[in-house]
Amino acid sequence: MCDLREEVPVAANLLSYHLRVLRDAGLVIAARRGRWVDYRLDGRGFAALWVQASAAGIPLPGGRVIPERCGCESEEPR
Repeated sequence: MCDLREEVPVAANLLSYHLRVLRDAGLVIAARRGRWVDYRLDGRGFAALWVQASAAGIPLPGGRVIPERCGCESEEPR
């Protein structure tokens, strides 16, 4: 978390809370090393999230947006 605190300007307790939420959601893996906790992204969790978002019709990076599924109106090409 120390490395993250250098990059993310939030209080340590808030960062810890959000890391716990991500861990509970299956997006982050935590491994205790003494008094330290190492965090890493969980690729399987992100893959499952991607599948669920795609099935729900949520536009994803690199995916084709279907206007009637996302609730947006089609625009003329610029």
